Amino acid sequence: MTTLTIELPEETYRQLRDLATARGMSLDRLIESLGSAALAAHAVEGRFRALASEAHTGHALEVLDRLDRAEQTS
Repeated sequence: MTTLTIELPEETYRQLRDLATARGMSLDRLIESLGSAALAAHAVEGRFRALASEAHTGHALEVLDRLDRAEQTS
């Protein structure tokens, strides 16, 4: 594991801390989870753009549908 130090506005820190508590996890785990979600979204976007550039619209729409379902469950 790598240690990361970040500076946040106090209110953002409080909101993240409260969200972690509400989800029953540590702030570290919440940040790790949010980072993983951002990386997954980035990967999906890249895949979508690649499919769209190849004119595979059916596949691109399937990717968007999966992304929409993932966002609805989070």
